[in-house]
Amino acid sequence: MTVSYRQPGVALTDRHFTVPLDHDDPAGETIELYAREVVAGDKVHQDLPWLVYLQGGPGFGANRFVGKGAWLGRALQEFRVLLLDQRGTGHSTPANRQTLPLRGGPEAQADHLTHFRADSIVRDCEAIRRELTGGAPWTVLGQSFGGFCTVNYLSTAPEGLTAALVTGGLPALDAHADDVYRAAYPRIERKVAAHYARYPQDIERARRIADHLLAHDVVLPNGYRLTAEAFQSLGILLGGSEGSHRLHYLLENAFVRTAQGQALSDAFQEEVQGLLSYASHPLYALVHEVIYAQDARPTAWAAERVRTEFPQFDAAKTLAGDGPLLFTGETIHPWMFDCDPALRPLRETAELLAARTDWTPLYDPARLAANEVPVAAAVYHDDMYVDTAHSLVTARAIRGLRTWVTDEFEHDGVRAGGPRVLDRLLALARDEA
Repeated sequence: MTVSYRQPGVALTDRHFTVPLDHDDPAGETIELYAREVVAGDKVHQDLPWLVYLQGGPGFGANRFVGKGAWLGRALQEFRVLLLDQRGTGHSTPANRQTLPLRGGPEAQADHLTHFRADSIVRDCEAIRRELTGGAPWTVLGQSFGGFCTVNYLSTAPEGLTAALVTGGLPALDAHADDVYRAAYPRIERKVAAHYARYPQDIERARRIADHLLAHDVVLPNGYRLTAEAFQSLGILLGGSEGSHRLHYLLENAFVRTAQGQALSDAFQEEVQGLLSYASHPLYALVHEVIYAQDARPTAWAAERVRTEFPQFDAAKTLAGDGPLLFTGETIHPWMFDCDPALRPLRETAELLAARTDWTPLYDPARLAANEVPVAAAVYHDDMYVDTAHSLVTARAIRGLRTWVTDEFEHDGVRAGGPRVLDRLLALARDEA
């Protein structure tokens, strides 16, 4: 069933699709996918080419725009846009602590989640494309993890694409998760140093909060156990265009004086629980490391293991001296499945995924080297989430790919830069820049 409606300047249609859970077993179990079609209000009846947007993550549904926000306005000048909720996210048969027990126990849940990587998402796109466009190819815009999916698309089904646009999402083609995080921690440290250079008053504030958490058992209103390590993970904000400022404003309101002495304020706790909870996107925590798995090696909690190589991130050791507390970034740790009530029931499932050794390759270097699809990618200088050096190696490995390397934006440039970013990529893909 399709439902159409309007917002200022745009016409929207809700679309639903049925696809196999396992595309290698087309006669087996199916799942439902949801996508929102968006077209400019004055172009509803025009025969426009399609652009499908693949959201970052993994684990996030597509953006819920109002009108022509961010990059969407530029896209609607010439495209009919499909905002896809990737499998397991948004309205697409969500996978979370409430729904996964329907699969059975942790082992069955882990088996189920092996079908939620880039390869399955691309095959979903191909099934949708054939149904929606009558077989005509379309343009894909992949942000962050959506870019990982786009490179898989170029590896497995380039015939479905007229062009591929990537923003902050060129993956390493052969790096293990250990390699990804070994490159990540120094980048994170640089982002933290830049934050403290901008807001030196936050050095003492962060130390004071971490010291309080080491001495007290703090449980947030939603049941999240706030430890010093969990507090450090708020550094994930530092990869966004406004993240440093958001972190600063959060830290300045941390404490309030009560009848029992100094305590973390209700306002601070309320904001922190919203930032740390995975209730709305549990797949991000469950499958984050397996998006890098491509061989028989387990991921085995790579971010946690590699962190031991960087002792400067240890909060207790830092507070024993007088140095600044280091925040962490886009890293998933086993303790998150103890602290977060949205993840606690999935701890064993996560352990099984981390131990798995039957992963298959996601990218085809030979096919990428022979690529004929126009491809353009925005690579953000010192991107905190996706390693710039890895991205540039991949850019050179994809025939014909044109890069725009910039320090004008952070990882969320397609949102912050909006029409300018998309306009630049389209021009590069069309060899007009």
